[in-house]
Amino acid sequence: MSVLPAPEVVERALRSSRADEAMVIVTDAHEASLRWAGNSMTTNGSSVARDWAVVSVFRDASGAARVGSVSSTSVDPAEIEYVVRASEEAARTAEPARDAMPLLDPQTVDKTTLDAMLDWDGEPGTTDIAVFAELARDLAPGFDGADQLYGFAHHQMHSTWLGTSTGIRRRWVQPTGSVEINGKRGTGAELASAWVGAGTTDFQDVDVPGLLAELSRRLDWSKRRVDLPAGRYETLLPPSAVADLMIYMAWSMEGRGAHEGHTAFSRAGGTRIGERLTDIPLTLYSDPSAAGLEYRPFVATPASSESLSVFDNGLTAQRADWVRDGVIESLVYPRATADEFDATVAVPGENLLMTGGSDASLEEMIARTERGLLLTCLWYIREVDPATLLLTGLTRDGVYLVENGRVTAAVNNFRFNESPLDLLRRVSEAGRSEITLPREWKDWFTRTSMPALRIPDFHMSSVSQAT
Repeated sequence: MSVLPAPEVVERALRSSRADEAMVIVTDAHEASLRWAGNSMTTNGSSVARDWAVVSVFRDASGAARVGSVSSTSVDPAEIEYVVRASEEAARTAEPARDAMPLLDPQTVDKTTLDAMLDWDGEPGTTDIAVFAELARDLAPGFDGADQLYGFAHHQMHSTWLGTSTGIRRRWVQPTGSVEINGKRGTGAELASAWVGAGTTDFQDVDVPGLLAELSRRLDWSKRRVDLPAGRYETLLPPSAVADLMIYMAWSMEGRGAHEGHTAFSRAGGTRIGERLTDIPLTLYSDPSAAGLEYRPFVATPASSESLSVFDNGLTAQRADWVRDGVIESLVYPRATADEFDATVAVPGENLLMTGGSDASLEEMIARTERGLLLTCLWYIREVDPATLLLTGLTRDGVYLVENGRVTAAVNNFRFNESPLDLLRRVSEAGRSEITLPREWKDWFTRTSMPALRIPDFHMSSVSQAT
C-alpha cells in the first residue's frame, strides 16, 4: 500500500468534514537508536510511524462550541473518512468547551517569523542508524578501557503538518537527539558509578572524547568514599540537575491553576506574578528561535488542556519570560484563559533556558567551596505538595564531597526534599549558562541551557541505598 503524503491526508480530511470547523494534525516520526552494554554494542534499529488526528467543532446559536478529537495511526487512505466521522460524532455528544474561541486564520496569525521556515509540501525529515557512525567510532577507545560503559543514543525526526478549515497551513520538522553514557568501575562495595549525557540535533556536535574524559574524572573521584548523614548541605548543582528542577517548575506554571488557588504560583486574590524570588538577575525563559534549541514555532495540539487549546492551533509561539531578572514574569495562558483573567497569552515552551548568572564555570565554583557537596544527577523526582511545589527524589550516579576547593571523595546517596521555587529564593551563586541534557526528564524534554547553582542549605532529607 502506498502511503499518502501528509499534506494530502490533511486536505482529504478537511474536504470530508461536515463540521462547522475542523483541524487536522499529521506527524510523521522517523527514529533511530543505538544501545551498548559492558563495552559492546548490543542493539540498534530504526522505525517509521505516522500519528494523525482530526478535531471537529460544532457551534450552536448560543455561542457554545462542542469539540471532538479522534486520533489514528492508520496509513490506509480509506480510513480518513471514518476518522473524520468519528471525530464529528464525538463533537456532537461533547459538553460545551470551556476554552472556546474563534479559530485562527492566516490573517490573524503572525507569520513574520514563519514564512521562511515552513514549506507545506516539503518532505518529512528522516533518520537512520548512520547518524551514529561518528559516535560509535568515538566510543571505541572507551570500550577498550577498564571501565564498563553502558549507554543509549536516540535520534528522532518529527515532521508535523497542521491544516484548518479556516485556511491555516503549517509544517515543521523537529530533530531531537540525545546520548547518555553510564560508567562503572570496581565491584561489590567498591563499585563506583557515574553518568554523563548530551543533547543534540544531528550528533555532529557531540564531544564523545570529552564525555568519556568527564566520566573518567568522576569515577576517579570515587577512589575515596565518605558516608555522611542526612541534613542540609551547601550544594553545587551542575546544569543538568538544575534543568531537571526547572523543567518541573515550568510544567507547573499554568495560569488557570494559579488563579484558582491550586498551585505554588497562587496567592490570595491572584497569582505570584511580580513577586521577586532572588536578587541575582536570573531569567528563565522559552524561545522557539534559541540557537541550537529551536522548537516548533506554532501550536499544534489534538486536545485541550490547562496549557494548550485546540482553538489556538496555528498560533505563533513567541519567547516567554517565566522569570525575568529574578521576578516571576508570566504564566502559561491559552487565549481563552488569558481573556478570562485579563492576562497575556503565553504558549508553553519546548525548551527552557536560564541566564543572568556570572561567567564562572562549575570548576571555578568548586574552587571557591570550603566544604560542600557536588550533586551531579537527580532521579525519580515526584511532587509532594503542589501548594509549595515541594519535590522529592533521589541522588544517583555521583554525589561528591568538596573540601577546600577540591573534590575529595564520593558520598553516599540521599533522598532530597526541595522546591525549585524555594531554591531560586535561596540561591547564593549562579554560574555560566550552557546547553545541557536533563537526566530525569530526558525522554520528554531535551532542549535546555542552564547555569550551575550554589544552594547554601540543600535539604538531604534521608540517606538512600540507591546506587
